[in-house]
Amino acid sequence: MNNILSEKEYQEFIMERLEKGNGYVIRKATNYDRYYAVDREMLFKFLNETQSEKMDALRKIYKGDLEDTIVSFINSEVTKTRGCLLDILKHGIELSHIKLELMYTKPATTFNKDLLVKYENNIFSVMEEVWASSDERVDLVIFLNGLAIMSFELKCNAAGQSYQDAIYQYRVDRNPKTRLFMFKAGVLVNFAMDLEEVYMTTKLAGNSTFFLPFNMGSGEGVYAGAGNPAFEDNYSVSYMWEDILTKDTVLDLISKFVFMETKESEDPTTGKIKKSESIIFPRFHQLDVIRQLLGDVRENRTAQNYLIQHSAGSGKTNSIAWLAHRLTSLHDADSKVIFNNVIIITDRVVVDRQLQKAILGLEHKAGFIRVMDDKCTSADLAIALKGNTKIVATTIQKFPYIVDSVVGLKDKRFAVIIDEAHSSTAGKDMAAVTKTLGSGEQNSRDVQDMIVDEIARNGKQANVSMFAFTATPKPTTLQLFGRLNKKGQREAYHIYSMKQAIEEGFILDVLQNYTTYNTFYQINKEIEDDPRCKTTEAKRQIARFVELHDTNIAQRIEVIVEHFRTSVMTELGGMAKAMVVTASRQGAVKYRQTLEEYITKRGYTDIKALVAFSGKVKLPGEDETEYNETSMNGFPEDRLTKEFDKDDYKVLLVANKYQTGFDQPKLCAMYVLKKLKGVTAVQTLSRLNRICPPFEKKTFVLDFVNSYEEIKDAFAPYYTTTLLSNSVTPTAIYDLEAKIDAYTILDPDDIDKANDLLYKDNISSKDKQKLTFYFKKARNMIEQYDLLKQQEIVALMRNFVRFYEFLLQVSSFEDVHLHKKYNFITYLQSYINIKHPGGGYNLDGKIKATNFVQKKDEEYKKPKLVAQPVMKLPTADSFGLTEAKEERLSHIIAEINSRTGKTYDNDVAVKAMLQIRDILMKSDKLKTSAKNNTVKDFEFSYFDNTDDALIEGLSQNQDFFSLLLGNDEIKKQVLGIFTDEIYKSLRDA
Repeated sequence: MNNILSEKEYQEFIMERLEKGNGYVIRKATNYDRYYAVDREMLFKFLNETQSEKMDALRKIYKGDLEDTIVSFINSEVTKTRGCLLDILKHGIELSHIKLELMYTKPATTFNKDLLVKYENNIFSVMEEVWASSDERVDLVIFLNGLAIMSFELKCNAAGQSYQDAIYQYRVDRNPKTRLFMFKAGVLVNFAMDLEEVYMTTKLAGNSTFFLPFNMGSGEGVYAGAGNPAFEDNYSVSYMWEDILTKDTVLDLISKFVFMETKESEDPTTGKIKKSESIIFPRFHQLDVIRQLLGDVRENRTAQNYLIQHSAGSGKTNSIAWLAHRLTSLHDADSKVIFNNVIIITDRVVVDRQLQKAILGLEHKAGFIRVMDDKCTSADLAIALKGNTKIVATTIQKFPYIVDSVVGLKDKRFAVIIDEAHSSTAGKDMAAVTKTLGSGEQNSRDVQDMIVDEIARNGKQANVSMFAFTATPKPTTLQLFGRLNKKGQREAYHIYSMKQAIEEGFILDVLQNYTTYNTFYQINKEIEDDPRCKTTEAKRQIARFVELHDTNIAQRIEVIVEHFRTSVMTELGGMAKAMVVTASRQGAVKYRQTLEEYITKRGYTDIKALVAFSGKVKLPGEDETEYNETSMNGFPEDRLTKEFDKDDYKVLLVANKYQTGFDQPKLCAMYVLKKLKGVTAVQTLSRLNRICPPFEKKTFVLDFVNSYEEIKDAFAPYYTTTLLSNSVTPTAIYDLEAKIDAYTILDPDDIDKANDLLYKDNISSKDKQKLTFYFKKARNMIEQYDLLKQQEIVALMRNFVRFYEFLLQVSSFEDVHLHKKYNFITYLQSYINIKHPGGGYNLDGKIKATNFVQKKDEEYKKPKLVAQPVMKLPTADSFGLTEAKEERLSHIIAEINSRTGKTYDNDVAVKAMLQIRDILMKSDKLKTSAKNNTVKDFEFSYFDNTDDALIEGLSQNQDFFSLLLGNDEIKKQVLGIFTDEIYKSLRDA
């Protein structure tokens, strides 16, 4: 029954495909020279056919010893002098001042016919059952011009074996010192392959050999995951011989992708610098995205933007480096260079060191690359853009300062690669990039023309293509860079999903071993009067009070330290570390102080903690002492990552630092003391997801603030593919404009006059006085309203500016009148400063918290994350503020206590109110009423329907719902809170 297909038949099938489909020469294993990993006959066939004159010259020097001399010289070069087969393949060898090429790459253009001929003369051959040594027989070895470059161990699923057996064979039965397998000198890559999956390694190291998947990924959209697709009439791994092992792809891999990576690390004990080398061979999705992008750009030149949604663990840094280098030499069908410059942009304060090394690590000529480090200025960036530097790496923050200073770029074509496309790529910084690089006409005659030109330079530029990389695309990112699919949704051009990365073992699922804690406490007033104050403001002050309460912190620190000691500390051979995510800088300071006090009191000497936050901070009640990261840690900020990597430090307490872009594989646990939402939740928890070979890493999360469902919902849009279902339209911005105009605070004549001045070549001091007059006049109009209305106006204007800037970038929208208003409002905002809008109330000393309890809630061991790929852009309405509700302080305290389970009446109030709101939202009768009535008229039918809803919900909250049914006054007081919200939602439905 197992003879459907044998391993030998599978082997012969691949040999046949390589010969007939790819033009390989099948060679006998007896032609293999095991001492030099070479097929001599093929090597000298190649050299004599492609470089006959050089070989004749060498033959006169070495006579009958020439072949032995060349083989011996190559062996010496790859094992000693240069120490790498890859190097001699790329650059050839020099013998007696005569250079011999060992392979020919495909020319970038078709102009050089001689090079094309030589490229066609590369010889690809394959041998089966190759004896690498007296007791090591390899299934397949592939040769390029006689030099062994790849080995294969094949297994047949139909015969009861898999790629895992092949991996075992490489780890256990193959000697890394055998010439064929020798690191750097032997084959470039070793493949373990069955009928369904492929794995690879570039370095054999016994049992610690690390294999990477080389699979296409299975399924599409929400079904995308690890492995390969199943084909009805072909093997799942057929892409190997149909694509990867074709002559063009192999030569492309060797010449453009495979490279030697050198990493330096400081020994924490001795301080000595250690160097480690790796041969980097691209994973399938990395090779695939680069080739797809190059193909599309070759056809469309600078007409498109591209979004690459690659999960953490995708090798994004190398993908960016490969793409940058390839784009610099990319030619179109007419053999013309497409881009003059490639610009790599990051939104971090300095260009990521790892990214710098990857870019500089690939082969290049002097002056080819310029990295704008923290010592470089915007002026340096401007010089680089105007010069002949092919690749410029910089931060996005430098662009706003060169918008008006760089000229002479409109005739150049740019590829802009964005490392981590986040919110900064949808605002003024990104607009500055497009304005600086754009090719729009800039010699306008009047203000009207200048405004039209400015609008044109904000959107997609004809001479600029953008390549945005992110693991977590926001709706705005999808709108800016995504492509429309067949369903009219915007999605990424290329996807390597979080699901696939987890299944392939490159990152960990941080939602496993997730435990939530509830904090219970009682809030009481410390004053007799019952002042009115804004709900949100009071809640914020109370939450802050609770967060920094000594008892609360002490209890949480005990949970954190004891959990770390009992469940985490022994992981990774005792090297495990933890991160504590605090809600504020003051919180970070107090938690660190309390942790130090606790471990001292308990006599723990094996835990030391560091703290990370920006700037200086004072604690409540301490007028004199200022705390900062450097003084608390005892060393400068820039040393933190190195110090934390040492065994001495186990815990890092952070406040808005190191929640993104921080890669520390030893992080095993996270203790969350801060509300996390959306992308921020994903990025923060993803600090834990890095694997830590050779250990089997396990992650732990203890969350004191967020519910597990909230966190799961945050991850869902990014688990597989992210889709944008709606699109931005000008209607929303006109609606916002109408709301601002309704306040009659802006004089149209002032707007026109101000823009005339703003677009003058030279603005005089008198002009500046006039501008100040216009803006102050508008500010005075705003200040005629009460503080609450002022807050609404300011919020509307901020949203107008934000939404309009985004609209300009994603569409061809053009409205000169609106752009003038945008300019005016942008400047006006700096003249307005409402720090304390509304009837604020200081609660210091007026409340106290007691009866703190930290209670373990739920543990989630192996949850099944379900993808929720569809997202929507925020609309203009959702940018606005709803009318702030005011309640008496006692009501606010009652609501907080209800959530924490301390008073009977209010214990279920909030939950009950949410339940009844959901029931009412489903009422067709109320929907009809909302669409046909004003909100005041709607209230009559609303309260008529609440009785039906209360009866429907009786089984869920019988006591509380019965109370409301029997008391109309309490019912109206409680349920009236949702009247406006339900009316608006049903009316818009």
